Amino acid sequence: MGSDKPLHILLFPFMAQGHILPMLDMAKLFAVRGLKATILTTPANSPLFQPSIDRANGSGYSYPIQLHLIPFPSGSGLPEGCENMSFVPSHLKPNFFEATRMLREPFDQVLRGLLPDCVVTGAFFPWTTDVAAERGIPRLVFYGSNYFSRCASYTVKRHKILENSTEEMEPLLLPDLPHRIELLKSQIQDFKKAAPFLVDLLNQVYESESRSYGLLVNSFYELEPDYADYYRNVIGGRTWAIGPMSLCNEDAFEKSSRGNFAKEFDHDACLNWLDSKSAGSVIYVCFGSACEFTVAQLRELALGLEASNHPFIWVVRKGGEEAIPRGFEERVKGKGFIIQGWAPQVLILNHKAVGGFLTHCGWNSSLEGISAGLPFITWPLFAEQFYNERLITDVLRIGIAVGVKEYTWRPEERALVEAAIIEKEVNRLMGEGEEAEERRRKAKELGEKAKKAVDEEGSSYVGLSNLIEELKGNVKNQA
Repeated sequence: MGSDKPLHILLFPFMAQGHILPMLDMAKLFAVRGLKATILTTPANSPLFQPSIDRANGSGYSYPIQLHLIPFPSGSGLPEGCENMSFVPSHLKPNFFEATRMLREPFDQVLRGLLPDCVVTGAFFPWTTDVAAERGIPRLVFYGSNYFSRCASYTVKRHKILENSTEEMEPLLLPDLPHRIELLKSQIQDFKKAAPFLVDLLNQVYESESRSYGLLVNSFYELEPDYADYYRNVIGGRTWAIGPMSLCNEDAFEKSSRGNFAKEFDHDACLNWLDSKSAGSVIYVCFGSACEFTVAQLRELALGLEASNHPFIWVVRKGGEEAIPRGFEERVKGKGFIIQGWAPQVLILNHKAVGGFLTHCGWNSSLEGISAGLPFITWPLFAEQFYNERLITDVLRIGIAVGVKEYTWRPEERALVEAAIIEKEVNRLMGEGEEAEERRRKAKELGEKAKKAVDEEGSSYVGLSNLIEELKGNVKNQA
């Protein structure tokens, strides 16, 4: 490659909402540094990318972000057009993962045609390590989570924590970590029982990670320094923290449209309602795009928010609005603002009226809340969310737990969190007192550190610069 040609990065995110958003932000980070960034996905996922790419390219990048499509495998047993994990029914998830393995040959064809200098691929595409290596292209891994959860899962696997325990409600110590971390056995997913089809895949994920060029993490060093160091020194991998990546969306329009995949939303009504509230008085309640609840649980949540002493914004997943108790919206008029479907989360979290976040602890949401300087009520459900809860409550000490004890994708298997508990925890988080004030102080401090990390000379800015220079050096040496 001649010196006049830009470094070309190919990004291939796992097809799920929580993986797509940070990869879009990552493409922007590369593009603003003068690199050529291409995002690879399948046709049904194209509408989730193209509007954001078009808006980003209006910023005047030297090399506009490109979108490249590959066909989604047929014959997988999935409904036509079902190409995103976030929309796949639980019983068809094995089919979806099997379908993604069939993307190996199309991916290889893309590498032969585009000849990128580096690929960044989702962790659940472990086979991309070998495909890229055959083409002499370095592969960077992206999980979409943090160092803490990666270190915790490594410890669980290394010390066979689940195999050595029999009681579901037994507190289990995760040994060797920088902090004392305990989880119930029931809070750690046992894939051998619940999702045996994932056992082999996860083994491949961990093995391919060890052979990849390195790991990109949507976090910043100052947030979890002990675990960034643990990853490097104990797990032994090369890694770069380049987050919070969502902070690349600086203007109000980008904040208000991030994640809005062609859905209409009345921003004025939402902002006018927030503007009418006093600073730090509102709790924002949202459980992401993939979390489901029973009708009974949604009703308890509604009643708990109604009974609390604080105004709230509640984002109800599409279809969940039918579970809202009769007369609820009228009773909470003025106190509560209910959003059905998508919400401009980054914009809401950064509004001065918002003072707390009740969340499922998905990492995108968690990091957005941390970046906004907010304390949390944690309500994890599955994936790495219980690890994230421990980071928020036990390490960072900016959150309180609602008390969920079961890791499960199936809402009917969870114990009911009663309205009285929800009311109590909302009042505890948002109320006065030394404990609440200390959480708010720590959260605000972390929010300031997050913004400094992505500024010039900040740890994440410098980390990305170092990675880019290293990749350029590799290309130069191969020329």
